[in-house]
Amino acid sequence: MKPATALPLLLAGALLAYSCSRPPGKAPAAAPQNMMIRLSEIEIEPRYLAEYTAILREESAASVRLEPGVISIYPMQQQADPNQIRILEIYASRAAYEAHLKTPHFQKYKTSTLHMVKALRLIDMQALDPATMPALFRKL
Repeated sequence: MKPATALPLLLAGALLAYSCSRPPGKAPAAAPQNMMIRLSEIEIEPRYLAEYTAILREESAASVRLEPGVISIYPMQQQADPNQIRILEIYASRAAYEAHLKTPHFQKYKTSTLHMVKALRLIDMQALDPATMPALFRKL
């Protein structure tokens, strides 16, 4: 099997394994109708990349672990240009997002990385298939 065709099969298998791991008789939760989804596009100054990614990893892990309303803060880095960071952010509601902005871990991230960011673009998104989201995100 070619590597290009193996990845979709691997992802499908992982989703199937996760969906089968739900306790018997427990239906998936419905995706919240008022959830907030955002893509953050961030360009980092190259000299700060290692420091920035360490701070971002700490912040994203704390947010998902400590905040019930944070469904996902999933940071990614472009392979072709590692200074280009993308973050998939999903919050249970606008109120959960606003509460997130006030947390000590987010405030630490924001204040300690502000000088590292060359460009920032926040893009609000809308789910096309919110019914499948509980199968993908455990916190839904």
